[in-house]
Amino acid sequence: MIKNTYHHGNLKENFLEIAFTFIATHDVEKLTLKVLSDATGTSRSAIYRHFKNKDALIALMIERGFEKFNDTMAPVLTNPNAPLVDRFYLATKTYVAWAKEHPNLYRLLFGNAYAHLRDDIIDINDDNSLTGFGALKQAIEEGQASGIIEKKSSHTQAIIIWSSLHGLSSLIIDNFTGVEEVSSELYDAMFANLLAGLITNKVKIISTIPLINTILKPKDTL
Repeated sequence: MIKNTYHHGNLKENFLEIAFTFIATHDVEKLTLKVLSDATGTSRSAIYRHFKNKDALIALMIERGFEKFNDTMAPVLTNPNAPLVDRFYLATKTYVAWAKEHPNLYRLLFGNAYAHLRDDIIDINDDNSLTGFGALKQAIEEGQASGIIEKKSSHTQAIIIWSSLHGLSSLIIDNFTGVEEVSSELYDAMFANLLAGLITNKVKIISTIPLINTILKPKDTL
């Protein structure tokens, strides 16, 4: 690995960049402070000035990782130019796609290995927390106000959606019994069930997505 190519005036950000790049192809457990030292050609003491140990590095990675995740999810959920149900469909697909593209980072953010650090950093009860969860709740509440979504606890509704997405994403990135091969079909079936449990059927729902229009089409009755 080429050393001494990093700007030492901004070592902390350099270390973070290296750490995120490393876990793109390696398990988080294999990330050590020595990896940062070897990549930058800096001494261990230089690293310890920014991170007293690996947990300190991981904690900042979790914080920044959720910011990255939120920056991907929130614009889709809050896009004022798209119908609400389309935003739900596209955002939930974005969630699964992000997990597939960043499996080790996803496991770091949502897995149990570093939950003791995560719980000190994020709070899904805080609507301003940059986790993507606040944007999801906001979209649900928008749907409730317009009569599209049942007026129940938006927090509970968001948890139900989040849990379904997390479950499917985890199965896909771990390739549980070949689920990746049918992930598209599973996603559409999951979304159809989620949508059916959310909507009120009291107002006409507009969508530009064929699948959603199929889901919403009245069933023929005998």
